[in-house]
Amino acid sequence: MSALADDVRAVEACLFAAEDAMTVEQIRAYVGEAIDIGAALAALEDHYRGRGIELVKRGRAWRFQTAPDLGRMLRRERTQLRRLSRAGVETLAIIAYHEPVSRAEIESIRGVQISKGTLDVLMEAGWVRPAGRREVPGRPLIYATTPEFLVHFGLESRRDLPGIDELKAAGLLDPVDEVFDALEEEAEARADAVNESDVPNEDWVASGRGNV
Repeated sequence: MSALADDVRAVEACLFAAEDAMTVEQIRAYVGEAIDIGAALAALEDHYRGRGIELVKRGRAWRFQTAPDLGRMLRRERTQLRRLSRAGVETLAIIAYHEPVSRAEIESIRGVQISKGTLDVLMEAGWVRPAGRREVPGRPLIYATTPEFLVHFGLESRRDLPGIDELKAAGLLDPVDEVFDALEEEAEARADAVNESDVPNEDWVASGRGNV
């Protein structure tokens, strides 16, 4: 196995010592401006590929993690799985695809109100965070996903989220076109029914009771 250059080793040591994932700017603050951080990260990524640990990028930050296929072997504690409610899953998906969004915007997309507990559960899981306030009257709090969300779901960035066609193919979405067609047909049927009810009865008009 070839030895790593000193500048690559410096970046390696920095990432190993860090408690959290680090951006290029954070790494540079430790190793200095003279080192080509991008080249060092590429060398480390190649060096650790296929090994027990690997270098991964999540969002704008880099970190070392256990190879996914070895994670189960190293887990010793008993993990209690907690399944998200339907409201939680829908809220998380809306935030991931539309962030940053406010509570009102989430409710508008879902069509129903969400409880405060739903957002609390997502923030407790470390997948959602407050992302400031919308600069509109009332300045509502807005929410976005976290780097932990990307790590948990194995995404490099939000661009890796599945598209609408992929979700349909997986059976996770109803065909949108069919839903809209059904809604349009229902609206037209209701409009026709209203129009028919507004037509005066012939006997009623002939009797003169239809005159004002």
